[in-house]
Amino acid sequence: MIVKAIAIYQPWASKIASGEKTIETRTWQTRYRGELLIISTKRPFYADLPVGKALAFVDLVDCRSMIREDERAAYCRMDPELYSWVLGNIRVIKNPFDVIGRQGIFEVELVQTGRNFRVVRPAGFITAGKNRQKSFEF
Repeated sequence: MIVKAIAIYQPWASKIASGEKTIETRTWQTRYRGELLIISTKRPFYADLPVGKALAFVDLVDCRSMIREDERAAYCRMDPELYSWVLGNIRVIKNPFDVIGRQGIFEVELVQTGRNFRVVRPAGFITAGKNRQKSFEF
């Protein structure tokens, strides 16, 4: 299965995975609605937070201009130049796996067996160790 993904800096990626941050802000809008795989970027490095990992699945339910009421859920101050990406249905990945992030929304290919997934390495998008596949579950 091919899923859409987005790379997000720490600590925000972990805050999304934990359900604390339910709005991601961007300088650009998207018409895409649906499932997104949340990837933590490798930089900046935080010793106590996972970096370069898939952390959760979320549903992108809306994308609109930011309003003052979004500040708390977005963990940032109101900025009329930003778009609020409203996230819902957060599903944490119990065993985060390595993913090479890209800018914007990108695709990652996964294989599902029951509640577990196995990463497929298409065209350099995903790494799971040298010549290995990695499993994870919700």
